[in-house]
Amino acid sequence: MAGDSRLRIREADGVTQVEFVDRNILDEANIQAIGEEIGSIIEGAPEPKLVISFSNVDHLSSAALGALITINNKVRAKSGALRLSNIDPQIYEVFMITRLNKIFEIHDSTEQAVESLA
Repeated sequence: MAGDSRLRIREADGVTQVEFVDRNILDEANIQAIGEEIGSIIEGAPEPKLVISFSNVDHLSSAALGALITINNKVRAKSGALRLSNIDPQIYEVFMITRLNKIFEIHDSTEQAVESLA
């Protein structure tokens, strides 16, 4: 299953950086797999610090947004921190319309997001 990952994951200075492989995160099964993979990272950390970069992503489905909310809740339940970065302006608009920009801390770059966790 590990070779089947839709994510690129890097660990640096106690921060897990997650990047999506796919440009379009629309497929229900993929979204579920991504949610489970990130969920297991969160469960494996005592106080998870996550940066999820959307640098490759052009399209997100509402199911993907739902998965992000679930991830955010899991991180908060463990007193961790979640940052989002590199969100395409069109996708950011969806975050604004759905008011998710009020729930998530969003940064322009992964570097800024990582610094905000220091």
